[in-house]
Amino acid sequence: MATSGLDTTPAPRRSRRAQPATTERTSADRFMRRLLRLPVDAPPGSAAGARKAFQTSLLVATFRCLLMYVVFPFVLPAVGIAKGVGPVIGLVINLVAMACIMASMRRFFRADHPKRWWYCALGGTVLVFLVVLAIQDFITVVT
Repeated sequence: MATSGLDTTPAPRRSRRAQPATTERTSADRFMRRLLRLPVDAPPGSAAGARKAFQTSLLVATFRCLLMYVVFPFVLPAVGIAKGVGPVIGLVINLVAMACIMASMRRFFRADHPKRWWYCALGGTVLVFLVVLAIQDFITVVT
């Protein structure tokens, strides 16, 4: 039997999840990693961890919105409870929401997630709103 001289053995499959041993980061990425207190030259984390942190921050934000915009203004006053308790609980929930957003930002940047800058813009905007609301709640509690 004659052979044609062609190699017919299949090429080894490459994993889509394989990442290079060293990751080149832009100066903006290095700045954000320093700002988020992540090791600048650490190996990347997992995308699954970033997704889990994002889901947690979404759950906290959903819980916060339900309390602040449905339960406190409508449900509790209808039953005659929670007069003036909203700002205190709102302050605590805002602080938890801010911590969750920062944790998800850290996870996105640790994983070198392709959408990390989009999430940074979204999370940063939400953080600004939460800081303003926390200041308003704090002033209400103090006065």
